[in-house]
Amino acid sequence: MAKVSIADLDLKGKRVLLRVDFNVPLSERQEVTDDTRIRAALPTIRHALGQGAKLLLISHLGRPKGKVVPALSLAPVAARLSQLLGQPVAVAPDCMGDAVKAAAAALRPGQALMLENCRFHAGDEKNDEAMSRALAELCDVFVNDAFGTAHRAHASTVGVTKFVPLSAAGFLMAKELEYLGRAVADPARPFVAVLGGAKVSDKIGVLKHLVTKVDALLVGGGMAYTFLKAQGMDVGASLLEADKLDVAREILDRARATGVTFLLPMDHVIAEKAEATAPTRTADSTAIPAGWMGLDIGPKAREAFATVIRGARTLVWNGPMGVFELPPFREGTFAVARAIAISGATSIVGGGDSVAAVTQAGVADKMSHISTGGGASLEFLEGIDLPGVAALTDKK
Repeated sequence: MAKVSIADLDLKGKRVLLRVDFNVPLSERQEVTDDTRIRAALPTIRHALGQGAKLLLISHLGRPKGKVVPALSLAPVAARLSQLLGQPVAVAPDCMGDAVKAAAAALRPGQALMLENCRFHAGDEKNDEAMSRALAELCDVFVNDAFGTAHRAHASTVGVTKFVPLSAAGFLMAKELEYLGRAVADPARPFVAVLGGAKVSDKIGVLKHLVTKVDALLVGGGMAYTFLKAQGMDVGASLLEADKLDVAREILDRARATGVTFLLPMDHVIAEKAEATAPTRTADSTAIPAGWMGLDIGPKAREAFATVIRGARTLVWNGPMGVFELPPFREGTFAVARAIAISGATSIVGGGDSVAAVTQAGVADKMSHISTGGGASLEFLEGIDLPGVAALTDKK
């Protein structure tokens, strides 16, 4: 990685502002219901505290839209972090200002303070200079471990770096960049990408970029029906983006021109409604009846996808193969998850649905890397520079 890492720094006695992604779900009782993102940041947090840093944690939570929303306070997150660390993590009344300066100044080496939700201020998402300066005044060193926000130029991710002497990557950020960077720049081959989800429009850039990088591109989910329609097939009532047919044809032509294997499902689990109790049947791509919609890849497609996956040495997966949250339409997604788990390839899974799928399929621990940033990982795979990464200090 060409950026300074927290591992390169002497943090003893330093005030460290650590940007984390603690945008976690809360229950009605204001308790954290999924602490995956908190746990992902623990190596960086423990390292900083162990080095004797005075640690200030900053994160967003939800979408308060620049206003103080008590239900989106980070106090429940600090409580869960305290449990995980085995030491108290106090909560500041705000993320900047005199009261926060005083609380930060009172920290002793090895102590942590959670700043309040940075998006209680409209200036964060606007990358406001005044807010960026105010955050910088709190610290000697800025560390960004929030890969999930790295594709956004906000005051707490980019603006602050302009007013601190040193900005470094945390361990989670470095791990994301290492895995994704190697996949894009120097993958072990065959390099296979599996893309799913509802819409081609959500992944046009990724499709266009990866079709020039991979050896095989497997496409499932709702987006597959736009590609099938672009090839002249009748897709019944399946999800279709008619305005993206030309884009689909362009991507298919590019795959043919570069010799990339572009695999679409040849059969489907279909129903007349996307409901858990709807009667289902299996149909080939050439025989989806009018009024019926494809809601998962079928048995032939699962085996064909698994065959390609088993031959891969590098795998990237983003997006489910169907409406996997409904039991009748989850087997295609789970089949892909299981195939990746036993492939032996370096595997990178991104996107909330794909991460949920490998967890539900019981194979999350078999993945080489589970990305914490859906949007950020997609933009990285698209070849876009992430502002939150570009802003970090370069290694000399």
